[in-house]
This record gives sequence, C-alpha cells and structure tokens, in this order.
Amino acid sequence: MEYNFEFKDGGICAAKGFKAGGTYCGIKKPNPAAGTANAKHKNDICLFASDVECNTAAVYTQNKVKGAPITVTKRNLEKSGNKSIAVIANSKNANTCNADGIEKAEKMCELVAKELGVAKEQVIVASTGVIGQMLPIEPIIKAVPILAQGLGYDKNAEAATAIMTTDTVKKEYAVEFTVSGKKCTIGGMAKGSGMIHPNMATTLNFITTDCAISAPLLQKALSDVVRVTYNCLSIDGDTSTNDMVCVMANGLAGNDEIRQDGESYNVFRAALYQVMANLTRMLAKDGEGATKLVMCRVSGAKDEDTAVECAKSVVRSPLVKTAMFGADANCGRILGAIGYSGADIDPLKIDVSYESAGGVIQVCRAGFVIDFDESAAKEILLDDEITIAVNLNDGEHGITAYGCDLTYDYVKINGDYRT
Repeated sequence: MEYNFEFKDGGICAAKGFKAGGTYCGIKKPNPAAGTANAKHKNDICLFASDVECNTAAVYTQNKVKGAPITVTKRNLEKSGNKSIAVIANSKNANTCNADGIEKAEKMCELVAKELGVAKEQVIVASTGVIGQMLPIEPIIKAVPILAQGLGYDKNAEAATAIMTTDTVKKEYAVEFTVSGKKCTIGGMAKGSGMIHPNMATTLNFITTDCAISAPLLQKALSDVVRVTYNCLSIDGDTSTNDMVCVMANGLAGNDEIRQDGESYNVFRAALYQVMANLTRMLAKDGEGATKLVMCRVSGAKDEDTAVECAKSVVRSPLVKTAMFGADANCGRILGAIGYSGADIDPLKIDVSYESAGGVIQVCRAGFVIDFDESAAKEILLDDEITIAVNLNDGEHGITAYGCDLTYDYVKINGDYRT
C-alpha cells in the first residue's frame, strides 16, 4: 500500500521535543591558507537532545575495525535498555584505532550527562573524520557546556553542518504522517561523501520522531528499512569503521504506542522509509568528486534479495561508475557487474535501458546488446541524474540502489585527505 506524506522542514528538530546545536571547537586545526585570524570556521561538533527519554534503535558498521564511539554507544544502549536522551557527535576526527579512544568517547558522554542532568548511559556518541589520529579532548570539554546552553528547537542546521567532513552540502529530511488520529513526524540528518559502501549504514545518520513506538518494533523497522536504503548505497566500495544509524522516538505526538504489526506500524515504517530513502539519495549525489547521481533500478527479480544484489553490484562497479562519468553507454559493464553479483539470474532474460531528463534509450534486450543511437545515448548520460534500468524478467520484485560517477576529483580529494 502507498501512503502520502507531507514534507516538513526542520531535520532532526522537526519532531516535537527535539532541540539541537552546533559549534566550532577546534578539533580541526585552522588552515593557514584560510587567511586572517577572523576566517570563518565550520562547525565541528554538535549536540541534540529530547525533552523526554526516547525508545532507541540503532545499527552499526559490519567492519571488524570499529571506532571507539561505536563500542561506547552499543554499551550505553545495552545498559539503558535501549533508552536515550541525547547525541553528541564530532567531525574531523574518527576517534578510531586510538589506544585512548574508549576513554575519550566515554568522557564525551559523561560531559553531556553532567550538563543535561541525565545518566551517561542515555547519551549516544559518534565521531567521523580521519582514522588513527588521537582525538583532542580539551576542546570538547570546553565546547559541551556551550552546546548544552545553546540548544534550540530551530537549530537543526547547526547540527547538520557540524557532522560534515568532505560533504559539500548538509543533508536533512523530514515528513509528517498520522497514526491513531495524531500528527506525527520523523526527521533526520546524515553525513557522508566518501568511504561509503553498502554494509549496514555507511555513514553517520541520526533520526528522530515524536511517534510513540516500542523499542523492539522501532528496531525492526530500522533494520528492515536500512536494508533497502543505506545498504543500497555505494560511493567507493569502502565500508567505514564508524558507520551508525540511530532512531530516537520520544512519543510526544501522543498517539497510542505502536506495539505490534498492523496498520499503524506499516504507516510508521513507510514514513521512516521516505526519510531514509531521501537521505540515501542525497548522500549518493554528494559523493566525493561526483558530478552525477547514478541509480540502478532493478525490476522483474524473483525475490528482493536478487534485486538488491544486482542493483548494488552495478552501482559499486568502478567500470560502470567511470562509464557514467564519461557518458559512455557501455552496457557490457552493467551486464558484467550483474553477472558477478552472486545473484541467481538468467543472463538471457536481461533488458537494460538508460534514463534521465534527456530521455530513455534501450541498449540491451534478452541479454544481448542491440543497435541504438550512440549520440542519443550520450545526451541522456550527460545529465546529472541517471537511472540504469535493469529488468531481469524473472519475477515481480524490484529495488533501487544509489551511487555516483567516479571522477578525477575523487582521487585528488582522497590523495590530499589528511594534508
């Protein structure tokens, strides 16, 4: 069933009872090339909190090398019974592969707990940035009281910009929906531009809602939706050490708490999908050095797993990504990526087309390349949003995966990442 949702401004502050803030504290040292001492600094740390305790769900990176904040957050949610009130997150430094990482991540939680008057187990901590550099705690100690005192219900943008690293734009999305006669809202913010590959979440993503829903069902909804949104996202094939998605539900919308599957749960899950799918699209379009959003829409699959495997394989293929950068309609690369995806497909049933605002052109039918107008195909692929439409002609399931082209600038950005 399809539902209609109304877009709402406010990101993580769109839902009732959530306030946020962000500031520059000095985790990232000033760039001498920036000019004068008055050069404007970008926020590098944020805090957001709920007026009341929240049922909380989270998923984490599957990378065996995990950032200290991941370990601390998991412990906190286990101790609190999946309850939280606040999130503190910094950019520029991942606090990963550091001997004192756990100690400093716990210290960040303690600082927030003291300022807000809550238990440290009710605080989620996250970090993103360079791996293997010690996180300076002194600027964070100074920043937390400032953040706590400056929290506001309209300061979502301050928080969204604070978690940006190589991102070029902040990423926020929120929708309004109705459950048991009450208006509810889900809103979120995300960061990510590089080191992104489908394997859980692939970025830092924070989602808030005023809908009342039990912690077990919140976790079920998040785990289900992650699989068909963030897990269908790939920029460069690298799974980060600090990936995390958390959803906080404070229940202030006043709806009857969702405690079992049914219509109310279906509406909530669909709204969560809207927020996470739109954030996924934003993340893909802002890939490091990217000039094009590249989507692979797989249809006609015999089951959802097959559709996911094929779509993900196409968007993560370096050869497909470089072909999209060069506007080269080489569908052999697409067929090759599907062929090594591991999915059980019949290659002699596959149809492939390219779609964009410039038009639609079919380039493969029943597993074989067909004659097509190369110049027309090039015009379609010159657009900044491209869909590779793959029909497996073997069932009724489908999925869309999100990625971007691979450009010269990606190499330059990552070659100079630390320097």
